[in-house]
Amino acid sequence: MRFTLHYRGRLKSAASPVDKQALRRHFHVQLCRLWNETPLTAFQEFLKPNADPGSLSAITEANGFQFAHLICERLGTVAELEVLLLWPQPPGAIVSAGGDIDNRLKTLFDALRAPREATALPTGEAPRGDDEVPFFVLLEDDRLITRVTVETAQLLEPSTDPAEVELWLRVRVRQVRTMMGTLGLTS
Repeated sequence: MRFTLHYRGRLKSAASPVDKQALRRHFHVQLCRLWNETPLTAFQEFLKPNADPGSLSAITEANGFQFAHLICERLGTVAELEVLLLWPQPPGAIVSAGGDIDNRLKTLFDALRAPREATALPTGEAPRGDDEVPFFVLLEDDRLITRVTVETAQLLEPSTDPAEVELWLRVRVRQVRTMMGTLGLTS
């Protein structure tokens, strides 16, 4: 399965839990829609919490959230990512203005996964309503990313904020372990 996520806004190289949760919320909306499209509509049973560790639930509960991830060990899925990152500076300026690329990518990867520890979320953070139960994230853990390519280019629109980016994230979901209940998941 392949799909594309999009983001336009600030992508800091030294992001706080508040910044990462804002990104997480942005991607949550897109991933929620994805789970309501074919082929994922056939796998809605994965969105039910299940205490049985051997179940095919895509849900983990942590820090007051029920996180639903498409890329997780239980489903035997991994992700290959293609990142197109546009920012206002000319090519090569990412190192001297606006932060370095590796730390911006770390911010992105942290925002795509379920936070493991309470300190990774803003203080007092909780789901904001029924539309955040479950809370959709791409990854259970960023170690399930098996391939990353990054292309950068200049954003040719007016911007006064060096941290502003336009990001296109092409995701390829692969199954590394096929199970009876997951046949067709990645088609």
